[in-house]
Amino acid sequence: MNETGNKKNTLRDKSFAFAVRIAKLYSYLRENKKEFVLSKQLLRSGTSIGANIREPIMPKAKKILYINLL
Repeated sequence: MNETGNKKNTLRDKSFAFAVRIAKLYSYLRENKKEFVLSKQLLRSGTSIGANIREPIMPKAKKILYINLL
């Protein structure tokens, strides 16, 4: 079970898979195409989807702990 109590969270799994693909694309653009500015923005925006999905799921106590650790 995950943090929502459901056995499977399809949206979270898909957003994670998307973030992994974005990270691979970022690596490809930086290493092979020598594109730095757009690839960094792509990585930032592509991986923020997971954070936006996780935010309403995470309990408030964990959010406070996480914020204090930063």
